[in-house]
Amino acid sequence: MGRVGLINSGGESHGASDLKEAVYTAVVIKHAGGMGLISGRKAFQKPIKDGIELLHAIQDVYLDKSISLA
Repeated sequence: MGRVGLINSGGESHGASDLKEAVYTAVVIKHAGGMGLISGRKAFQKPIKDGIELLHAIQDVYLDKSISLA
């Protein structure tokens, strides 16, 4: 109650470090009470296989019950 849902932008694509950065950002946002991460450029400026892997990694963070509010 009294909380506002936070959705953070994942930012621009930086290449090889995108997966690590997206997972780290998703964990931080989830700890802060955030509800989602916009990951457009990080996911969609890659080959489809790599983009899907990144999206699944972010989803796994939000589905993992052991990652909770800080």
